[in-house]
Amino acid sequence: MNDRLMIALPSKGAIAEPTLSFLQDCGLRVEKPNPRQYTGSMPALPGVDVLFQRVIDVAYKVADGTVQLGVTGLDVVREYADDNLLVIHDDLRYGYCKLLVAVPEAWVDVENMIDLAEVALDFREYKRRNLRIATTYPNQTRQFLHAQGIHHFTLVNAEGAIEAAPTIGYADIVVDLVQTGTTLRENHLKPLPDGVIVESQACLVGNRQALLENPAALATTRAMLEHIDASIQGRGFSQVTINISGESAEEIARKVAANPQTRGLQGPTIAPIYGTENDDCARWFTITIIVSNKALLQSVELLRALGGTQATVVPVRYVFLEQSPTFAKLQQVLGI
Repeated sequence: MNDRLMIALPSKGAIAEPTLSFLQDCGLRVEKPNPRQYTGSMPALPGVDVLFQRVIDVAYKVADGTVQLGVTGLDVVREYADDNLLVIHDDLRYGYCKLLVAVPEAWVDVENMIDLAEVALDFREYKRRNLRIATTYPNQTRQFLHAQGIHHFTLVNAEGAIEAAPTIGYADIVVDLVQTGTTLRENHLKPLPDGVIVESQACLVGNRQALLENPAALATTRAMLEHIDASIQGRGFSQVTINISGESAEEIARKVAANPQTRGLQGPTIAPIYGTENDDCARWFTITIIVSNKALLQSVELLRALGGTQATVVPVRYVFLEQSPTFAKLQQVLGI
């Protein structure tokens, strides 16, 4: 049995570069000796080989067991669902987009999916043909439209810039992946507010059977998830260091712990600053605490109110919990 683990990463497209940046931020830098090569390595995990593929092919490669892990879009996973294709981490916090229904701006009377259902019936009754829909996501499009009560339509397989399909004339509307909506507007299309099929983002997928049968690959997956979870967790916190005067470390600790915002992940760490006693015998201490970024300014202001000064703040790169939460979930899914 090959003990090495292979992960497929996007070679091109909207999430290709963000994937490399994300992995580097997680301490999992990818080395690609030659830009034209389709292979690479991950120095932090010597047992990992990297294969660069299109986002669609990433899903295929993982599903058929060619590679054990892959990074692709959740929209792709939903479109090409396979029993062996397992979503390990469904939100890597980048690559956000929506798969949605968009119609020509000229269709002023079409504002929602109910209106579109009526249009589909009109096409059938008066034009004697189905509503033509250009998309590269036929499975999800078909399921969504049927759920919306729309049955008279024809899916047009399209590649490339399908937003131009209604203008060119080979389709009436489109179902496409949208990030900012700029391309839709430039092609005089408007999204339907209740026409969102799936909200997608970059995700980590794995081959269920391969992970079950290869303990070494599973162990490497655990190491990778430790890095990923710790990095994502760390983004939500900052380390605050501030000087504060008081009679004792215990007194300061009680004051700080009395405020939920300044308790941090596990209470403050307090160290004396030697040779700093005042005339009233008060001493200076340095407090170090990890606080949520959402409460950063509020925490600093509370520490100021307790007499704190000269606060410095640095971002937290990693927060390693008792274990990787994602790997714990993976173990449950695999039944191990």
